[in-house]
Amino acid sequence: MKKTWFITGASRGFGRIWAEAALERGDRVTATARKVADVADLAERFGDAVLPLALDVTDAAQAQQAVHQAYAHFGRLDVLVNNAGASLFAATEEASDEQIRGIFDANYLGMVRVLRAAMPLLRKQGSGHILGVSSGLGITALPIIGFYCATKWAVEALHESLAQEVEAFGLKVTLVEPGAYATDFGKSSQIADVLEPYSEFRKQFLIHLANVERGDPEATAEAILKLVDAENPPLRLGLGSSILPRARAAYAERLATWEAWEDVSNAAMGEPRESMKEWIEQLAHGTSNQA
Repeated sequence: MKKTWFITGASRGFGRIWAEAALERGDRVTATARKVADVADLAERFGDAVLPLALDVTDAAQAQQAVHQAYAHFGRLDVLVNNAGASLFAATEEASDEQIRGIFDANYLGMVRVLRAAMPLLRKQGSGHILGVSSGLGITALPIIGFYCATKWAVEALHESLAQEVEAFGLKVTLVEPGAYATDFGKSSQIADVLEPYSEFRKQFLIHLANVERGDPEATAEAILKLVDAENPPLRLGLGSSILPRARAAYAERLATWEAWEDVSNAAMGEPRESMKEWIEQLAHGTSNQA
């Protein structure tokens, strides 16, 4: 059966590649971008199979409008790809509050806005596959792009929770975790003013980043199509050969640390108490007085 997709950030990079892959095999796609002109060419190539829409995910009203317009136009929604995002180069003490709010607004709250718009439709439909585009940096963090990493760690938690909430409604959730790819994503990054103590560190880190081996983004299309066609898709799908080694190393180190400090952790438990039990039971029955 043909699938109907809704893709944010479809003007370039992964969003564009996956939209084209879906359309080329005969699926239908709502392709969104902040400027509708950036996705209008898809309609010229694929005709009625594509609906180009303007969507800035930082605009809650526009997110609601775009999702509902797409659903009304195609009559269903099978694959929701939350892909739009931004980046920020800044050491922890270099970024301004405005810059930090901005990246969380785009990368995290933007996803929440689209999910909030789509979830009632998907629940009523009783089917659908949600793809939250995370990153290998949602598994381990790097310096200088820590705020970007933080948004992806938040995205990981959001979708892990979401998957448990919506399973009963027949909905599937997958975190897509790309490694390093040769897209132009980083070229649109915000760059905070450098503080002198970090100038040499930032320089060396960026040189390292420039020399990281990057995959062919076009090669990800087949993986995404296999993912959405799978009867039982995974909660997480890494893209690229770096993800599994990264995860193995990170979790081996974390387990070793937790185990080394196990006695201290266990002692910190103290004597078990039930002070929260009554409140939680009240909360479960909707009778808790939070005041």
